[in-house]
Amino acid sequence: MQQRVMHVLEFHKVKEQLMTHVASSLGREKVSNLTPSSNYEEVVNWQEMTDEATTILRLRGNVPLGGIFDVRPNVKRAQIGGVLSANELLDIASTIYASRQLKNFEEDLASDEGIVVPLFQELVSRITPLPHLEQTIKHSIDENGTVLDGASDKLRTIRQKLRSTESRIREKLENMIRSSSAQKMLSDAIVTIRNERFVIPVKQEYRSAYGGIVHDQSSSGATLFIEPQAIVTLNNELQEAKVKEKQEVERILIELTKEVAEVGSELYQNVNQLAELDFMFTKGKYSHALKASKPKMNNQGYVRLFKAKHPLISQEEVVANDIELGTDFTSIVITGPNTGGKTVTLKTLGLFTLMAQAGLQVPALDGSEMAVFSKVFADIGDEQSIEQSLSTFSSHMVNIVEILRDVDEDSLVLFDELGAGTDPQEGAALAISILDEVYQRGARVIATTHYPELKAYGYNRKGVVNASVEFDIETLSPTYKLLIGVPGRSNAFEISKRLGLEFSVIERARGYVGAETNKVENMIASLEQSRRKAETELEDAEQLRKEADKLHKELQKQIIEFNEKRDKLYEKAEEKAEKTVEQAKEEAESIIRELRNMRKNQQASVKEHELIEARKRLEEAVPTLEKSSKKKAVQKSQVRTLSEGDEVKVLTWGQKGTLIAKVSNTEWQVQMGIMKMKVKEKDIEYVSSPKPIETKPLATVKGKDYHVSLELDLRGERYENALLRVEKYIDDALLAGYPRVSIIHGKGTGALRQGVQEYLKNHRSVKSVRFGEATEGGTGVSVVEFK
Repeated sequence: MQQRVMHVLEFHKVKEQLMTHVASSLGREKVSNLTPSSNYEEVVNWQEMTDEATTILRLRGNVPLGGIFDVRPNVKRAQIGGVLSANELLDIASTIYASRQLKNFEEDLASDEGIVVPLFQELVSRITPLPHLEQTIKHSIDENGTVLDGASDKLRTIRQKLRSTESRIREKLENMIRSSSAQKMLSDAIVTIRNERFVIPVKQEYRSAYGGIVHDQSSSGATLFIEPQAIVTLNNELQEAKVKEKQEVERILIELTKEVAEVGSELYQNVNQLAELDFMFTKGKYSHALKASKPKMNNQGYVRLFKAKHPLISQEEVVANDIELGTDFTSIVITGPNTGGKTVTLKTLGLFTLMAQAGLQVPALDGSEMAVFSKVFADIGDEQSIEQSLSTFSSHMVNIVEILRDVDEDSLVLFDELGAGTDPQEGAALAISILDEVYQRGARVIATTHYPELKAYGYNRKGVVNASVEFDIETLSPTYKLLIGVPGRSNAFEISKRLGLEFSVIERARGYVGAETNKVENMIASLEQSRRKAETELEDAEQLRKEADKLHKELQKQIIEFNEKRDKLYEKAEEKAEKTVEQAKEEAESIIRELRNMRKNQQASVKEHELIEARKRLEEAVPTLEKSSKKKAVQKSQVRTLSEGDEVKVLTWGQKGTLIAKVSNTEWQVQMGIMKMKVKEKDIEYVSSPKPIETKPLATVKGKDYHVSLELDLRGERYENALLRVEKYIDDALLAGYPRVSIIHGKGTGALRQGVQEYLKNHRSVKSVRFGEATEGGTGVSVVEFK
């Protein structure tokens, strides 16, 4: 891509925004070198990596990328025999630790079957863990960059001697400054250091009292900093120990540097993979910040964007637009006045193309599609060049000449105010000729112009469409909404009228405009009005659809709750009946045993009153179920013959309903709300006769007899529609009483599969969800088992 085009489309500002999300200098370097690619396979791979990053960030919130440093220069110096400092070794240990954390994070992800991120796993798999080197460095150097005593036995011994000698020196000097004569001879009772040797501040006139070596004096000369003769030997021992300490520390750093050099190639590989991972998640974080989505890429020059927003305009102010190019038409001519935001539309498409081909997601809705172009050309803005003594028109023409030299069928060309800066008639003719040339070469073109002649160009050329940016006459301001298929019209008369220009002046001006021009302007105005009306009706229809979906979900929920309650009541009634029957059986067995004993004891001569008493007890053992008093009362009072359409009360449920039809001598089909049920006539109480207005049932509960397929095929469905179909299918399958069903979602990018899996796992009636076996369709099929 040309640097001038990337600058005009402000790709560098996107990189500046991207830079705020890097985690290390490695990611910063990758962002700085980021340029769009024209290789289709490479762009698709980049987009997949960014999509995996957004998926991981969405599911896990964050990725452990802290503590990464670019240690490649340090490793190189270690390999050629240099010695690394303690802080440089700490950076290497920190980077190894970060690598280990990413390996652990990847293993945790791999244990979750619902997360499929093969590109991320491949990058992490190339990282070599180096725990031994990390631990060796951390056991030798503390977090402040100081070599620890435990780095070697020799260093520990040297430092113990250092501390012992320093303690003896301080003890002797402390005794000196605390003596009675010291108050007179010392300017201050302190022990200090000069030239790395311990000294005391002695007044000039008492310099001979302590002997020793003078290391410094005060600015006035009244105080001398003297190393007393009594500690000269100890100070010498201290200096010797410090030299040995320095030599031992140097030796330890050399040994650690050699260990780094031995694994230099692995460290290089790790750093390169960490750079890719930091860059990958930088793009993912940027996508979350922009609320962007992954565009589907193609190499056929087809672009379709839903609710695209320019990424460099405040999200509160930017206007979302739908843009389509490359199917029925390959050229768009945006006409209209200069204040309508036409240039923003050009830059949005151009910048989206650069972002997509750089592996970045774009701030548009899911389902958007972008093309990979081998070249992107843009002639945008005021190109007047004072240094080259070129006018605005001449500067534009220089750019256009370069564009026409290189443009081909794999190019995207953006012209802003084509033909401007010269005579209107000649400029319009030149613009038409340039557009014809670029169109014939097969390139995709969007051009803006305020020449009215180009409105007819869009109608007279196949593959070319007119467009405009809406202008609100009421507020005298553009709405920045792109209208494809509607050419822009001049608003000069309307604006002048709103601003108070006299009606007679405006009418006289209209007379100077040709009849054909007026006719075209009126046609455009009619088109705009029709479009606004259609959009309003579409919004109303969408709102009604959402309300209907909401009502449908509520009804389905009520049906499920009703069925659960009914099943619980049935279970409770069965338990009560079983218990009653068991009690009756036990009582009967007891009576029979007593009769047998009576016969045995009395030699079959059982008296009449004993038989009567036993019969009475048997009759009492017959189980009786409680019946509501309402039923009995109704059966006594039920004298009216029931007929279709009567409003009745179903006593078993305590609900009112309407009689639909008599299904047998003793049963009626009753409509209660959204449900149809068979009810025995004895459980029905008459309420009133039917009203003249015919009432129709709203819905039918589909029971086990309703045919529902054992599998649902979602391949080819859009994400939102697919989830709606899954929701309805699960309800139907539950009502049909299926224990297990299959949902075919395909493998694809994994977005639909993941969405279906998440929905099913959260459904309260689903017992388990698994991918299909090899013979069932593998990961392209989810097998659902119900509770």
